[in-house]
Amino acid sequence: MNRFQIVLIILLHLSCQVLLSTTSVAAEKSLSGSKPNILFIMTDQQRWDCLGANGNQIIKTPHLDRFAKQSANFTHCFVQAPVCVPSRASFFTGRYPHSHKNRVNYTPLDRREALMQARLKQAGYVTTSIGKLHYYPPTPQEARRTGFDFVELHDAVPSLDKYSDYIKWRKENDPQHKRYHRALAKNIPSGENPYRQALDIKYSETTWIAQRTKHHIKRLEKNDKPFFLFCSFWKPHSPFEVPMPFDSMYNDVTIPLPGQLSLEQIGKLPLPLRLLILRGRPVYETDRAKLQWMYRSYYGAISHIDSEVGGILQVLEETGQADNTIVVFSSDHGDQLLEHGLMGKNCFFDSSVRVPFMIRFPPTIKPGQYNELIESIDLLPTLFELAGLPEPYENQGRSLVPLIAESEREYKKREAVFSENVIPEVITSGKLNFQFQKGIGIKNVRHPDAKMVRTRRWKYIYYPEGDAELYDLKNDPHEMHNLADHPEQTEVVYEMKDRLLHWLTTADEADQIAPRWLREK
Repeated sequence: MNRFQIVLIILLHLSCQVLLSTTSVAAEKSLSGSKPNILFIMTDQQRWDCLGANGNQIIKTPHLDRFAKQSANFTHCFVQAPVCVPSRASFFTGRYPHSHKNRVNYTPLDRREALMQARLKQAGYVTTSIGKLHYYPPTPQEARRTGFDFVELHDAVPSLDKYSDYIKWRKENDPQHKRYHRALAKNIPSGENPYRQALDIKYSETTWIAQRTKHHIKRLEKNDKPFFLFCSFWKPHSPFEVPMPFDSMYNDVTIPLPGQLSLEQIGKLPLPLRLLILRGRPVYETDRAKLQWMYRSYYGAISHIDSEVGGILQVLEETGQADNTIVVFSSDHGDQLLEHGLMGKNCFFDSSVRVPFMIRFPPTIKPGQYNELIESIDLLPTLFELAGLPEPYENQGRSLVPLIAESEREYKKREAVFSENVIPEVITSGKLNFQFQKGIGIKNVRHPDAKMVRTRRWKYIYYPEGDAELYDLKNDPHEMHNLADHPEQTEVVYEMKDRLLHWLTTADEADQIAPRWLREK
């Protein structure tokens, strides 16, 4: 073989390699291009009923109401834990808290758990998170470990400000960056909102999260790969500061307030619930005028988010990505807003565990209001089916696609939904430096490892020390009358306990299977 032949063979080999490489890249682009983008918008501590689309005739949410008409809007979505971190872990793993083992705020997730973003990244997605992620440790390194390519954090807790990209941004852009971002304005005239935020709206965290989300939608539009973008707002979580002009939006509106509970009424509640309400500085006797301004500020914060979500959706339209992007809007849990004498969450009343849940994908999803019982863990398998990806075997949710889109499969409706909570800090007034003793608990009180099961009519909560709650949601929709000890409801209690038992013995089925049983013969 002469030198010319050798050179020719080498050139042909190189040409084939280039062709194969080009073909491979083209195939990858074609494959990834066939997948839809995913935009997941989450608020923090937003009640399901604080949207115009969900029947609230006072709150002003025009953009989300319009979005609801374009979406499958679920009115009965329940989170798997009424507290931030465990609930978010369930959204992102598709698994119940007792399975993924993340039970309390500011505790790490089992590193063996695969989260949604990691699975999507493996499938060819570019993954980005903006705003409140709420993982532990709360670092960008941990966020990237879980599968995010790009992260801009803001967990909005003073002790975590050192990790906050929002705080860094304010230092570089806000002339008054030394002013705490939750500071209230001074010299507010009588009759106006005492929770008016001192910051200009353009420097508020809500606006920043929306601006960064819009920036990344434009950035990702230029990428050949599909994107998964998690946009997570801190608000309407308390405290109740709200920027102008949203601070005054409800000044002239009287919002119906919950009835005030007496100490005697609270004393009749199950011990864990009683401890939750009375921990720290109890607020069950909050002045009604002050509470009215809290409600107005809470509504104002949601209206602010609504405005920013409208802008985000507009950018999707302007970049030509609206029809190829699955958009989800939901919240990690609700807020009692002093119902049952409690501010915040951590309990199983609907105000804490029932959240808004809307999903839009124009080519596939049939818009409408859906009243079926669903769980937050249903999101992961739904997204994967819409994206044409195999459902993770470990997932415990149920895809909603057969219900909201054309499908060869029939949707099997849930007869019940479940939630659970371990909140030992309840006993220690919110502090996490507690000491737990096996078999004794904390300060001689067993931690409230509570389980909830809810059907259309009944809600039952089980506590390990013998306390229980049972509510007839048909005749007592506000959950004011605990029937757990009523003899005439004994059969209902047995039925609900059976549901809990069946759930606890079947939910972890995938985890129980020996790997050798899954191998193909």
